Order: sequence, then C-alpha cells, then structure tokens
Amino acid sequence: MISAANRFRPFETAFDEGAALAILRGAVDGADDGELFLERSRSESLSFDDGRLKAASYDASEGFGLRAVAGPTAGYAHSTEMTEAALRRAAETCRLAAQGGGGVLAAPPAPTNRRLYHEIDPLEGPSFATKAALLREIDDWLRARDPRVAQVSVSLSGGVQEIEILRPEGLRLAEARPLVRLNISVIVEKDGRRETGSWGAGGRTGYDGLIAPEAWRKGAEEALRVALVNLEAEDAPAGVMEVALGAGWPGILLHEAIGHGLEGDFNRKKTSAFSGLMGQQVAAKGVTVVDDGTIPDRRGSLSFDDEGTPTSRTTLIEDGILTGYMQDRQNARLMGVSPTGNGRRQSYAHIPMPRMTNTIMLGGEADPADVVKAVKDGIYAVNFGGGQVDITNGKFVFSCTEAYRVKNGEIGRPVKGATLIGDGPTALRRVRMIGDDMAMDPGIGTCGKNGQGVPVGVGQPTLLIDGLTVGGAGM
Repeated sequence: MISAANRFRPFETAFDEGAALAILRGAVDGADDGELFLERSRSESLSFDDGRLKAASYDASEGFGLRAVAGPTAGYAHSTEMTEAALRRAAETCRLAAQGGGGVLAAPPAPTNRRLYHEIDPLEGPSFATKAALLREIDDWLRARDPRVAQVSVSLSGGVQEIEILRPEGLRLAEARPLVRLNISVIVEKDGRRETGSWGAGGRTGYDGLIAPEAWRKGAEEALRVALVNLEAEDAPAGVMEVALGAGWPGILLHEAIGHGLEGDFNRKKTSAFSGLMGQQVAAKGVTVVDDGTIPDRRGSLSFDDEGTPTSRTTLIEDGILTGYMQDRQNARLMGVSPTGNGRRQSYAHIPMPRMTNTIMLGGEADPADVVKAVKDGIYAVNFGGGQVDITNGKFVFSCTEAYRVKNGEIGRPVKGATLIGDGPTALRRVRMIGDDMAMDPGIGTCGKNGQGVPVGVGQPTLLIDGLTVGGAGM
C-alpha cells in the first residue's frame, strides 16, 4: 500500500476544499455538469537492447483539470500550478461554456467504495539496480536457450496515477491506480533469414508477479517459440477465405473494428457505422459483446471512471442484437440514457470522453479444435500485431504475427506476411462458430482516440469468420 506520508493529498497541501468547491460551483453555474479532476502521476521505464541498458526514464507530473459542460459544449482548463489563483483563472475560462446559463446540474454519480486493485506504488518495489539486472538476465537466458537468437529487446515499465475528483454537489472520490508492463521481443536468424517473436504482460498490480522467474521465463519461451515458428513460415496466401481467430489478444480486432463504433459520442454525432441501429441485428446469432471495467487487476479496469461514475459491465451486443453504447456523462445526457462508467481521460490535461475499458466477446459452445477443423480453405490467425481502422465504416487492416495455413481442417505450415482486411459490421455477421475458450489478453493494450491514450483490455474466444480478405505474397 502507498504509505500515508506519500499519498497525494491536494486538499491538504494545495487547496482548501471549501474554497475549491465554491470556485467549482461558480464555474458550473448555469451549466449541466462539471468537475474538478486532480492528479499526480509517477512512472518509470527501462529498456534493454542489443546487450545493454539502452534507456531509463522517470517521469512525474501533477496538475488539475476543471470542466463545465453545457449541452454539447464543454469549457475546459488545466494547469500544473496547484494554487487557488490558478483554479480561479481556470474557472473564468470554463464559465464561457455556460454563457446564458439555464442549465440544471445533472444528478451526481452513485458513490462507491469498491476497489478493483490494491492501491500500491510499483516504484516503491524492487530497486532500479534489481530491475536493470533482471532485463540483462532475460537477455542472457534467451541467448543461452537457442544459438539462433540474434537479438533480444526487453522493456519494463510501471507507475501509479493518484487522482481525486471533486464534484459540484460535494461528492469527492480518490484512489491510486497502479499499472505495470513487461515486454520481450526476440529476433532469430537462420541462413541469413531473420524473424521476430514477442510477448508481453501487465496489469494493475505491482511488479512482483510480473518479474517472478516463473512468469518471465514462460513469457520469454513464448516469444522465442513464435520467432522460431516464423523462421519456418512460408508466404501467406492472398484472397477471400475463411479465417479462424485465436482466443485472447486477437480480440484487438474486435476492439478496433467495432469497439470504437459503439462509443456514445460517435453515435450521437451519427458518424459510426452502428448509428441508428439500436435494437437491430448487427451480428450473427450467438455473438455477445460486453465492455467490462469491473474485472479485478485488469489493465482496462477502473473502480470508477474519470468523471466519478462507477464502472460497469455494459452489454453492447446480445445474441447479435445491438443493445447499448459506452457512455460518459455528457453523451449519456444528450442521448437520454444513463452513463455506463466509460468517461475516460489520459490525464488532468485532457477532457474526458467515451472510451472502452475491457472489451470482450463472450464464449460460445464449440470446442476450439472443432472451430479450426471447420476451416476448409483459409488461415488460423493465432496472434496479431498492429492494425488500422476507419470508425465511420469499420474498415480494418490487421497484421498477423503468428498464423497457419489450414486446408480441410488440417493445420499446415506457418505463414508470414498475412494481413486481414475487412470491415467490422460485415465481419460480425459472418461469425460462423464461437469457441468455449474465451480468454483475456495478457495486459498490453493501449487505445488511442483524439490524441489521448488510455490502457485497455480485450478478450475473445476462438472464432471462425467466413469470407475475410487475406492479403499476402503467395497465391
């Protein structure tokens, strides 16, 4: 736990709570909503590459953001100067959003004492020297495992975000949000050919479970396995074919291709491919998608969002029917629905907006092996790398980092250079089989939107999708 002496206590060290509340109430007078968001963040990052410690950094920031919301307009001001004078200047800016007044403050979020993770500071854990030595140990261990290992890259990062939220009705919430992550990448070489494999893991915990030998060795073995698989891979085929997707991290396709399209702001503005389709069939029967910010210790989980609303398990698609969107307070009010606890921001310097937490397709009833056996002519995409998506139509392009050719249900040679091309709404309708092996990703996701990045999680079972376009070098 973070010691009492080291906790972020802005209303003891920087502001008088009563004075801050009065300034906040003045800023939102005539507005519909608003809050004072205060934050202190501390983080570190170490990277080891090519046999040496390549970079090490430590960052610390502190500041506040003040917001007043009037209809679709928001006035926002932020500062690193934690003083009453700075807060008054911010309030003057925010008041411009409510010119003319007439607003009635929305009902406050329900208070909560729920905590989904331990309030710890990873930086108070192992020493810098210990962490640096660990990265070297991982490098040495992998090189000793296989003579084909040509290069190892390892990065370790961790930190804690401490926040307080003060709302105009007097509700005050506070918590510390830890976050850690370990990534291992391996390059292997044989006969002049080089291929890469990677692994990563993390969550809202301390370092201990992540850097324990049994944990990182298992991850290092996985990174090496994928690299060696790719070393034997042939060029991927090209064309429209059946695609089986693996469980877990491949849910990033779900996150990108349809998740953003189910965020409230895009639907209120009618710029999403799912706009106006509430209550309609948008996916194959059996497809159920939820956004769940309540899973303990997960990377995308929050006890409450950055507006103070407790997070929830929000059903977005149920048995193929569109049933809900992810909402912050502003968009929920404008759309006449309830907030879902998805109001998120990168930091005090950013305005909140509807964002995903942990976005998951629930499992079905099929044996995962039977899902792959049902592929007549296609590929089995076990894992993904990067991708791109157009939110307005759901069109996506994703690169496979581990994939195999499948013919008549038999898994064949690994393939390289495979990309999956399609659009989210169409892909959802073409889901033919859903495995019973739903799994979460290992805790490595970061989602970008409007220049803001936030940690997220994804999950899905093994899936079979008919008719995705596979881009590759082979025919």
